[in-house]
Amino acid sequence: MHPVITASVPLLEPPGWAIAQRELFDLLDRAWRRFARDFTETDGRLRYTGELTSRDGVDDFYEVFFNWPQLYLLGGADDLLAQSEHHWEGVTRQLSELGVLKDEYERGYDWFHQGESLLLLYFLCMAAPDRWAERARRFADLYVDVRHGNYDPDHRIIRRPHNGSDPRREGLSDGAAYPWLPKEAQTYGFPLGWTLPAGVRQPPLDADPRLGAEMRRRMGSGDTAVNLAATGLVLNAWMLSGEQRYADWIIEYVGAWRERAAANGGVLPDNVAPDGTVGGLLEGRWYGGHYGWSWPHGWYSVGHAAVVAALAGAAATGDDGYLDLVRPALDEIISHGKVIAFTEADSSIRSKWNPQLAQDVRTPTFHVPYRYADDGWFDYNPMMMAVPTALWHHTASDADRTRIERLRGTAGYDWRTVRPFRSKEEGGHEEPWLAFLAGDDPGYPEKILAAAQAQVRHRLSRMEKYRDRDVPEADIHLWQQSNPVVTEALVQLTWGGPQVVYNGGLQQARVRYFDAVARRPGLPPGVAALVSAIDPDGTVVDLVNLDPEAARSVIVQAGAFSEHTIRSVEHSVCDDPSWIGDLYDYGHTAPTVTAVSTPVDGPWLRVELPRSSTVRLTLRLDLRTGPPSYRTPFDERDRGSAP
Repeated sequence: MHPVITASVPLLEPPGWAIAQRELFDLLDRAWRRFARDFTETDGRLRYTGELTSRDGVDDFYEVFFNWPQLYLLGGADDLLAQSEHHWEGVTRQLSELGVLKDEYERGYDWFHQGESLLLLYFLCMAAPDRWAERARRFADLYVDVRHGNYDPDHRIIRRPHNGSDPRREGLSDGAAYPWLPKEAQTYGFPLGWTLPAGVRQPPLDADPRLGAEMRRRMGSGDTAVNLAATGLVLNAWMLSGEQRYADWIIEYVGAWRERAAANGGVLPDNVAPDGTVGGLLEGRWYGGHYGWSWPHGWYSVGHAAVVAALAGAAATGDDGYLDLVRPALDEIISHGKVIAFTEADSSIRSKWNPQLAQDVRTPTFHVPYRYADDGWFDYNPMMMAVPTALWHHTASDADRTRIERLRGTAGYDWRTVRPFRSKEEGGHEEPWLAFLAGDDPGYPEKILAAAQAQVRHRLSRMEKYRDRDVPEADIHLWQQSNPVVTEALVQLTWGGPQVVYNGGLQQARVRYFDAVARRPGLPPGVAALVSAIDPDGTVVDLVNLDPEAARSVIVQAGAFSEHTIRSVEHSVCDDPSWIGDLYDYGHTAPTVTAVSTPVDGPWLRVELPRSSTVRLTLRLDLRTGPPSYRTPFDERDRGSAP
């Protein structure tokens, strides 16, 4: 039994955010059903008659549905989980027929894309751990079990940049040259630029040594920093099983990269040769590996993979020292920052920033370099806030919070601005959320919910426009660009967490919820939640039951994976019913609201919500007091049991 409190404050004038939140749930329910009807077949696969002619594409099929089970976990419809599982199964059959999967897993590709593909699996594991544990462990064993050929325990490396279920998948492409497009050369430049002698005329793409033999020899084997995202897959298996061998692998693999970073002045290098030496294939360069610091995305790929691994190491050991895999590199690029307008920057990812900055593309603001090559740091962009936000959310430390405040202080635009866009990551609104948590914008909940509504309605219009299109291979991003499920606002407001780190992370949350009556994850129907502070000593949660007739019962969980402990909860009460008035009164008075404190000493608290009631909870939390796991408040296992 969990401690129980009963809401007693009457809900007279529902707050706008609560009504808007439930309206968003309703709109999302209609939207995903429309997408499934218009873009998928009866067996769950996407409507696609083409082929996949390169190693790319697996992620683009799975990403379409990545946040559907996340919406179920937030409180989406009961049948959304089964629908999400149906699409995973259908897409997996589809991709197996297309020849890019073996035993239901990617034959071999980089972890920038594999991490994107696996988000759907991770959320399915979170929603239905018993049904997905076998697959999750089998996939993690591709890396933990050396018999699969991906991991070299002697040098503590993943053996090649393209890795997965097929040990015969070598190099970086199936042809003599990397399948490079002229637009990519214009956007990102060429890898291994230093290998082409000065003054030599640029050869055709299919004969360019930087895209052929040199790239295959110098970048097609050995380990690369983006492989660190594989730790998310292994952490997922550890939380499902509790088997120490998964934690041991994380400790060993991430530990090796920590040592390499320490030897490089703290900055994470991006490549390790098959013999275990940093720069062994790149004439001593710590940069220049596949999806590393030089090409194509730099910090965009390296930073996300590193924070996934750092958080995995911290989770497996309880040692936050693993976060130093990320912090020195983050602080290094910040130290080279400068204030310029985005229109003056040499950014290679303009398609991301133009909609995100909107009218502020010409506003001077702080930019940091994302890439490094022989000539030093380059490719300046505004700071993507996913990594510094994930660090601070995990630690709640003054140092990580101060870094965020410094970044805000150097911004030329107002962090309270909520811009109408939806990025590929289904994120990007960390700045206004952080301003809200700092107490600077109490109107943020309604603004971000309105922005979410706008994006759903925009996607519905896109769906109507393109639903009959025979999608060619070049346009397979159309599906994810039309996916109408938007979850960032709900994750921030109800869970008190940032959107998941997109390239392979596991969800962060200060709190989560379960419907105590339906015995499933998510807010019950008619219930809205708002987390307005995530300080461990005062995490503030408002729960509102909008239903005028039916009571609801909510279990509040501390942490995404019940890893925190609620020491006690202070909650609002109204013991005086005189606010209703006498028999012949035409109005009511303001209810008298006080607060009481209740000890909890565990990860779960049950809240009974009578009809038209509300309660404010101030949770006193101890962070990371137990191992993260997929246990639920309905499990019989006690707090001290293994995950």
